[in-house]
Formats: sequence, structure tokens, C-alpha cells
Amino acid sequence: MPVSLNSGLATLLLKGGQCLAALVILAPFAVCAAESAVQSIAIMDFELIDNTGETDKDAEQKLRLAKITQQLRHDIADKELYAVIDNAPAATLIKDLQKRFNLYSCNGCDVEIGRALHTNRVLTGWVQKVSNLILNINFQVRDVEGGNIVLNKSVDIRGNTDQTWSRGIRYMVRSMVEKNQAGL
Repeated sequence: MPVSLNSGLATLLLKGGQCLAALVILAPFAVCAAESAVQSIAIMDFELIDNTGETDKDAEQKLRLAKITQQLRHDIADKELYAVIDNAPAATLIKDLQKRFNLYSCNGCDVEIGRALHTNRVLTGWVQKVSNLILNINFQVRDVEGGNIVLNKSVDIRGNTDQTWSRGIRYMVRSMVEKNQAGL
């Protein structure tokens, strides 16, 4: 059966109209996706607040601090919560500031690090050791442009072992995912 030019044109217009309708419907989502581009973040090494006076575990705890810092960097990047950047270009600045301050409580000196690294956010973390059984893992994320803290996370752990520290970090990252806190 012959197809008329009019029926072909009608089909083309109908399909074109469907495409236009799809564009109109999906356009706001495309804008949201563009606006929610992954923020870059510099993650500082975790620091320790030890009020117990126990010094026999210092070496173990320093290793744990390094392990959970690496774990947090990996897990945040893996879950695409932030684009984790390398701190090496600001290593000298970081060391100079650490000689004078604890980065987690330096009244925004971490913003200076963020600016040096050209990043959107800076994360500072610390573990507070209340006793050998009770510890608290904390971190805060600061906006480099405005200097405001945009996210605080904290978890209490029981036990001073590699496993409990690691479990605490996993919990914090999982909480960020579940609460849709990516890029805050």
C-alpha cells in the first residue's frame, strides 16, 4: 500500500513532538545533575586527642590514625561523595600549620590549605580517646569559599583496635550515603 507524503510527515512530526516533550520533561533533571557536580575535597590526616595519659599505645594509635585517614579518602572517593584531591602540593603549608595548631580546631586555618589546593571543601578529622575502651571519631567538612562548616560527623566506638576504628569510618561513610550528604 503506498504511503503518502502527508502520512510520513505526520509520523515525523509526531515523533519530533515526542522528543520535544521528552526534552521539556527531562530538562530540569539535567540542570539538577549539572548543579550537583561532585565537589572537590582535601582530606587532612586524622589527629588524636588523648586525655588518658597512656603512652604505651602511641605507636599503634598513630598507625590507626593513618589507616583511617586512608580508608576515609578511599571510601569517600569510592562512593563518589566528593572528588578527593592529593594534599601533596600543600604539604609544606600543612606541616607549618600543624606545628602551631591542631587542624580540627584552628579557627579556619584549614581554609588556607583548601585555597592552596584549589579545592571546594576541606575535611579535618580527629579521634578523641576518653579511655582505652571508649573513643570518639569525628570529622568536619568546611566550605573553602565561605569558611563555614557544612557537615559534622561523629561516632562513638567501643574498643581501641584496628577493627573498631575501621568500623567507625565505615559507619560514618554509610551514614553520609544514606542521608544523601554527598558534596555538602
